[in-house]
Amino acid sequence: MKKALFLAPALVLIQACSGQTDPPVKTPASQQETTSAQQTNPIQDLYNHYKDHKEASISSGTVSNGSLKNGRLFPFKGTNFIYFDSTSYLDKHAFVHQKVYETVLKTYERFEQIEPSFEFGLMECSKENGGKIWPHRTHQNGLSVDFMSPMLKNGVSTMDFNRLGLPHYLMDFNENGVYTEDSSYAIDFNLIAHHLLVLNEEAKKHGLKINKVILKIALKDELFATEYGQKLKTSGIYFATQLSDLIDSLHDDHYHVDFTIAD
Repeated sequence: MKKALFLAPALVLIQACSGQTDPPVKTPASQQETTSAQQTNPIQDLYNHYKDHKEASISSGTVSNGSLKNGRLFPFKGTNFIYFDSTSYLDKHAFVHQKVYETVLKTYERFEQIEPSFEFGLMECSKENGGKIWPHRTHQNGLSVDFMSPMLKNGVSTMDFNRLGLPHYLMDFNENGVYTEDSSYAIDFNLIAHHLLVLNEEAKKHGLKINKVILKIALKDELFATEYGQKLKTSGIYFATQLSDLIDSLHDDHYHVDFTIAD
């Protein structure tokens, strides 16, 4: 189980993002207004620092041995999506090539009309300058994105796990996409397929192509059996067919997409 594989480092990360601090110290009433005015939002501050950068992005090397220059930082939250973890975001793990940035955000914009009440979960991307990013073997040049698997609760769309944070990577699903901790939850495979189809359309418009999708191999039958999954199967989008046991087991709670810049 991936929980056993990553238990020690995960515990450290979970504690880091838990928000637990020492008991609050009461602030005198006379100082409360000044203190409130001085408070800032580090997440928004980080995004504001990078949002107006206009230099062209450069992805060098490969997704598994590369770098990124002039990447774009995703906003932490949009109308219908949220970045899954504040600690990861503040560690600057939400950078991508500008073409990927435009592709992903345009896809979410289109889903505002398609699935207006659903909030998607965006997961780890690349560091500001690319390079190795624990625990990923890829994500090194701004052309990789992890997308949280959309969920159903008793057959109805749910966003119950969107704010779980880093422990989301440790969620386990069986070969039918049912959550092992609570069988009322299951992966929404039809929405995954629909998202990938729209993402592929937008990638082509922005000078990209989807090079590879990684999803736990045992889940692909469930994916391709859905309405949009049947269209996805004939779309030409490549899904990894051979994965190590470790990599395979890690890709049930999310699906990984590698883009490539079209010639």
